Amino acid sequence: MNILIRNTYEEMSRVAAGIIAKLIKAKPNCVLGLATGSTPIGTYKELIRMHKDEGLDFSQVRTFNLDEYLGVGMDLTKPYELDQSYARFMYEEFFKHINIPEENTLVPDGLTSDPDGYCQWYEEQIKAAGGIDLQLLGLGRDGHWGFNEPGSSLASRTRVVPLTQETLDDNYEAFYKKAGISREEMPKFAITMGIGTILEARSALMLVNGEHKADIVAQAIEGPVTSQVTASAMHLYGGDLTIVLDQAAASKLKRVDYYLHAEKAMQEYFDKKQK
Repeated sequence: MNILIRNTYEEMSRVAAGIIAKLIKAKPNCVLGLATGSTPIGTYKELIRMHKDEGLDFSQVRTFNLDEYLGVGMDLTKPYELDQSYARFMYEEFFKHINIPEENTLVPDGLTSDPDGYCQWYEEQIKAAGGIDLQLLGLGRDGHWGFNEPGSSLASRTRVVPLTQETLDDNYEAFYKKAGISREEMPKFAITMGIGTILEARSALMLVNGEHKADIVAQAIEGPVTSQVTASAMHLYGGDLTIVLDQAAASKLKRVDYYLHAEKAMQEYFDKKQK
């Protein structure tokens, strides 16, 4: 587990984009697991800049998104602020700005008529693609990855889940209220990759910013492994996990000095190996 702490959101976004870009350059047909929410927007903006200014090529990349609201689908006839689907978020914030083929992007279908069957199909599509090379992750206020709410099995697969009241409240304030959608109208269920699905990715990149996430960051990184904080499953992960935090999100960690020391020591180690 590599924990990188940066001064600002902009700095952490550049670091994250650099990690993703390095993979794309080394493996042009890589498979990325992507996330929505406010946190990765800076990373997506930097990747878009790298595509436009530096020629970063997404033409062979394939992507799978973590989740989507059940009963919601992208509607390009609506203004962006009135379309609350994660598919629309990905289109507006990332996909339409880069040269990735539409058929190479897959966001769970919230309008499927057979949700359980679709979830099984989604798992099969990830396997058929050869698995996920790098999974991008955020961190919910209650410590969840995707929509794996507290109490989710740490071996769970892609499935339909009911959303907690805390998640509903957060999403209402962040998205639905400004769109003029009532609490009664907003979706109460979602399709999400499971924790077991996420842990099968060959590498993972978790991004967290803001003081409001500091307590849950400390619980997830330095607390016990528990299904009540599903991101704590990171301690069961056998792949290459990098966690990028801004100083505010890292402010409640007890071992900050060690994480800073470890990053510096590892950089010096790799520099010596390359000489």
